[in-house]
Amino acid sequence: MPEELQRITRKLLNFSRELGRPEYRLVILGEGNTSARVDAETFLVKASGTQLEHLNEDQVTQVRFDRILPMLDEQLSEEAIEQRLLDARVDPESMKPSVETTFHSWLLQQEGVNFVGHTHPVEVNKILCSDAAPLFAGNRLFPDEIVCCGPKSLLLDYVDPGSELGGAIRDGWEQFVAENGFPPKIILIRNHGLIAAGGSPDAVLVATFMAVKAAEVFNGARTAGNIQFMDSKDVQRIQNRLDEKYRQKQLKVS
Repeated sequence: MPEELQRITRKLLNFSRELGRPEYRLVILGEGNTSARVDAETFLVKASGTQLEHLNEDQVTQVRFDRILPMLDEQLSEEAIEQRLLDARVDPESMKPSVETTFHSWLLQQEGVNFVGHTHPVEVNKILCSDAAPLFAGNRLFPDEIVCCGPKSLLLDYVDPGSELGGAIRDGWEQFVAENGFPPKIILIRNHGLIAAGGSPDAVLVATFMAVKAAEVFNGARTAGNIQFMDSKDVQRIQNRLDEKYRQKQLKVS
């Protein structure tokens, strides 16, 4: 294995195992998936049916972008999707990529995105399985949530995992950028889970962990009484403060 590929693989494995730690309650069993950009032609993605907590080198598959990206605009049967995923492997002896490889391929094409982590956090899904999801996605509760997760999150309705979800994420991301002038750090999918995308493993981990903390605060505030969100002017101020931008760099989330 080339040295650079080994380096990226190690990073992907370390951050995947961190997301999979059971005490964090982000995933159980085979839930969730991760990916990392290798170069302009290929990326690494967690193989189907594997566990983040115990992910090893043989359970990460190198995939070609040009074999996956066209699937976003195609109507394919389940059998055809399975075959396309297999055909996209650089090494034909490697494991089948995750069924959600399509959205990983698109996100890793976006400026500044080199790593993606998709999890199903318990506290976040309590909200995503309720009618409170838009409130959680569109507002912020405390300054560090803004620093680590951005001023707001992209919220999508539930879509069947696979190429259909990949297309929904692409369309939702592009609309979000057009409306807000910046890309989302967090994507929330109703009745499903959370996706964090960033330039480094640390960026993905920090955004994920802070989103889970925000969900815990949100759920606690709903129990205690009316939720007190930050004013939009204060959110904008935190987003643009020079000292907060410095903290973003130190936290490796910018």
